[in-house]
Amino acid sequence: MAEIPDSKFNSKTELKTVLNLGWPIVLTQLFIMLTGTIDAAMAGHYSSTDLAGVSLGGMIMWPIFMLMTGLTMAITPIIAQLRGGRKEQDIGHQIRQGLWVCCGTATVLVLCMSFGGNLYAWFDVDPDATRIAKEYLAAAAWGAPPIVFYVALRHTFEGLGHPRPPMWIAGGMIPINALLNYGFIYGKFGLPELGGVGCGYATAIVFWLELIVMLFVCRQPFFAQFKVFAKFEPPDFSAIKSMLIIGTPIGLTIFLEMAVFSVIGILIARIGVVEVAANSIAGNLNWATYVIPAALGNAASIRVGFHVGARDYDAARATSAAVYKFSIIYALIASAVLVLSRYYLISIFTTDPMVIEITATLVLFIAVYQLVDDSNAVTVGALRGYKDTRVPMYFGLVSLWFIAVPLGYTLSNGIIFPGLSPGVYGYWATLTIGLSILAVAMGLRLWHISGDHKKILAFAET
Repeated sequence: MAEIPDSKFNSKTELKTVLNLGWPIVLTQLFIMLTGTIDAAMAGHYSSTDLAGVSLGGMIMWPIFMLMTGLTMAITPIIAQLRGGRKEQDIGHQIRQGLWVCCGTATVLVLCMSFGGNLYAWFDVDPDATRIAKEYLAAAAWGAPPIVFYVALRHTFEGLGHPRPPMWIAGGMIPINALLNYGFIYGKFGLPELGGVGCGYATAIVFWLELIVMLFVCRQPFFAQFKVFAKFEPPDFSAIKSMLIIGTPIGLTIFLEMAVFSVIGILIARIGVVEVAANSIAGNLNWATYVIPAALGNAASIRVGFHVGARDYDAARATSAAVYKFSIIYALIASAVLVLSRYYLISIFTTDPMVIEITATLVLFIAVYQLVDDSNAVTVGALRGYKDTRVPMYFGLVSLWFIAVPLGYTLSNGIIFPGLSPGVYGYWATLTIGLSILAVAMGLRLWHISGDHKKILAFAET
């Protein structure tokens, strides 16, 4: 076994390093979030039904998208550990095998988006919103193949310690997406007036543009040195299996969390269009606060992976502790901002007084569970750096699917307390409970793993 070097790092210096690495990832995630927010806002100002339709479409598209792209998220810790272990000669091979995985995941994503709209038949959802959601998904499916490959390359760039190119690409797409939305939603620039469905076509075009620009960036020396596209390499099923062993739990963990919001959103859609519109706005605001700790979790994954590859386990533990403490401070600030400015933030999306009233209450739930949600984001990222992905997946499955969703359904429909049917509020209350349980479990897991050098080494050799 390689000798473990003495660490010269502490939580303060590690936090500074993670923040320097993480701020481009934060901006990338914020730009992606802003693109989705623009979709929701522009569809919402066209009509509440179109906002509900786009929201319903996203409830199917984004969880499946995150599942498929999560499989190749394993590239980030794999490359980070190779860099830490000074094994750069293996990086090109890993990237090529990751692109082979993308061929399969892109196919699955296209099929799910093309036919996933049939799931709405299982629920009693507004027929107009359902029609818009199906057509939105069918339109966005044209952009599924390029975005899968783009995200894999983005994870590669981040694992190599170069997160800025994806940041610039994501930021550059914001005005393009807004213009395309305006054209397709309202029928401007000679384009057909499609309402919320137009967001799907705009999204597909943006996805293709992102991949095209990314391929040009791949010519930069920091990436070109690995000669990824210089030769054809057939699938190496051993390498692919190792990647999927790490990546499948990552994808499933993200999927389980996002799918919970989707299932809850569809169940809320049975209540009415106003409620689903309010839930959509609350979801966008929730994502806006979550994106920073989530991105820092990605940065922590890179930094922890690098230290693990170098066999500097104390530095890896210092990184984990630093980002965890930072997430708590951030959560307190985010909660205060949400409570104090919730009516202004809601007005960005809608002027409907009924939607505003419901959303304002939902935002209070978001403010309450900031501590647990934000700490979860950085904790799962740090664990990913250790290649510990399977147990966090089980934690998410139990806390969200075995506790939050069933409890929310029974509470919101008056099954637990007959005569009391809190509706949309019941789902968000039980979601808070589930996330709290998950936060405790994840925190204990990180504390245990970061101090167990034998287990860290076993994960690293996966």
